[in-house]
Amino acid sequence: MAQQPQEIQPFNIAVIGQAGRLQYEALLFAASLRHASPGFNGRLFVATPQPGPLWDRDPTIRDDATLSLLSELGAEILPFESRHFGQAYPYGNKIEALLALPEGEPFVFFDTDTLITGELSDVPFDFSRPSASRRVEGTWPKLELYGPGYTEIWKSLYDRFGLDFDSSLDLSHPDEHWRRYLYFNAGFFYYRCPHEFGQRFLDYALEIRDAPPPELQLQEMDPWLDQVALPLVIHSLGGGRDALEAGWLDGHSSCHYRLLPLLYAREDDRTVELLDAITRPNRIKKVLKQYDPFKRMIYQGRGEKVRALFDRSDLPRREQVIRNRIKRNGFWMR
Repeated sequence: MAQQPQEIQPFNIAVIGQAGRLQYEALLFAASLRHASPGFNGRLFVATPQPGPLWDRDPTIRDDATLSLLSELGAEILPFESRHFGQAYPYGNKIEALLALPEGEPFVFFDTDTLITGELSDVPFDFSRPSASRRVEGTWPKLELYGPGYTEIWKSLYDRFGLDFDSSLDLSHPDEHWRRYLYFNAGFFYYRCPHEFGQRFLDYALEIRDAPPPELQLQEMDPWLDQVALPLVIHSLGGGRDALEAGWLDGHSSCHYRLLPLLYAREDDRTVELLDAITRPNRIKKVLKQYDPFKRMIYQGRGEKVRALFDRSDLPRREQVIRNRIKRNGFWMR
């Protein structure tokens, strides 16, 4: 008897939106979601930090045309308070925003600089076992001469929070190779309840920031704090690196492009064609052209000039090499 496909539990999506680049990226995200995932039947939240003492300027989206288009695309603006991070560490937005999402409802958080490229309702999420993006380089920790190694640094964090370190290891990689240790990019993550996940994420991040183990004394935490805390949160909640089958997010169904020059340099033709399709309508073009990098990259052909610099079948292994080539040719924008 043929096995019935697993029914995916309804879920919400959250991205961060605020004045400046992120409001235009949020618009791109919403347009890509509606274009590529017509089967998505959850709510799309654009979580927006509110003015307060942790912000020098009002971070809210105030452009009426952007707000109108986001609403037309089914996005809901979700205000949240910055109580711990704010302007000093804007990556903390993704932590504090979780506590404003509907409690007890499964969620997927995406970095705003992401395109949805396939049907999300087909992705086989198990919301009881969280995971996050494995499209990551070994950015943290940076080992210092005579300082502690990977094992000593990561084990000190697992010990701090009473977690089993050994069960987090990928033994297919040798000792002191960075991939042996649980490490994610925070470009997406998911779980069954944003409040449970968010409170633990907040607790761990604040503890690491304010009272780090001695083994972290030589380590930079800005901008890596969220990515240091994230694997600990996921491990503590019963998730891991293999909780989501590879090839879906950061694969067929989503693209974390991060910056448009990097998208044009390294993503496949399908992704570039999707970007072209969702930015073509006049009502969207009129808004996106207000942001100079989008105007030049998408509408004035700079993106195609970047694309011509690279062979997608033979890309440099390190992202910094890609960035440097774009900069040398005068096409870098952010």
